[in-house]
Amino acid sequence: MTGLLVSGSAAVDAAEKLRDALAQLKIAADVNGGYGLAVVSVWAGLLVWSNGDRFWWNTGWDAQRRCAVYASQQASELDRAAHRIAFRYSRLREDSTGSNPSVKGPS
Repeated sequence: MTGLLVSGSAAVDAAEKLRDALAQLKIAADVNGGYGLAVVSVWAGLLVWSNGDRFWWNTGWDAQRRCAVYASQQASELDRAAHRIAFRYSRLREDSTGSNPSVKGPS
């Protein structure tokens, strides 16, 4: 853990619970927090932000609109959030091995 963690903040508490739920799914993650937000670093290209009430993360790139697409989940639905993030993690791992050429990021 880093010196930026503010123990007891709702954002960090939610992020730590998410980190623990991801660990149950065999996904390692780190938590950093400060200024009322926390971030769970899961994988290259997968950061999950929390304000204590919600989690949100990037799910890809909309080439037509030329913008990032984000997903969100209430922090109270921790298991659902962890499973959705685990799905994104598995997609990113597949993409990093080149097995899914149809998914591209910004150019």
